[in-house]
Amino acid sequence: MEIVYLAGGCLWGVQAFIKTLPGVTFTEAGRANGTSHTLESDYDGYAECVKTEFDPTLVTIRDLMGYLFEIIDPYRLNIQGQDVGKKYRTGVYSENPKHLKEAKTFLSERNDYDLIVVEVLPLTNYVRSAEEHQDRLARCPNDYCHIPEEILNKYIV
Repeated sequence: MEIVYLAGGCLWGVQAFIKTLPGVTFTEAGRANGTSHTLESDYDGYAECVKTEFDPTLVTIRDLMGYLFEIIDPYRLNIQGQDVGKKYRTGVYSENPKHLKEAKTFLSERNDYDLIVVEVLPLTNYVRSAEEHQDRLARCPNDYCHIPEEILNKYIV
């Protein structure tokens, strides 16, 4: 199994979507690339993200990028749906340089590359979100989600 961290706005919907994808074996709501190692500090530059464990024989980084692009607006900096702020930026983070190279290749091969604001960066810090944010939409299905329901449930079998 391999791990990548995907940011696509509010992590509630992102986690709900990603956990339905073929080849994904585990998800966890969290914070990528902030400066603090605790949830108790003020905003420290993190991006809301989903820690995504996947089987690379079943799904590739390129595949995961394609799925991510189904649920984000890749042209909006720090805005996804009604969520506004730097913590809602889009991005791909990994400790594996190969993942970052594959993500950058995916982006560079797109005709709209010059318009895309999705970060692709090494993971420098990860903090697991509080329990109340884990699988939030499964527990509270009426909470706000920027991802349309037909897309959110597209890969449920």
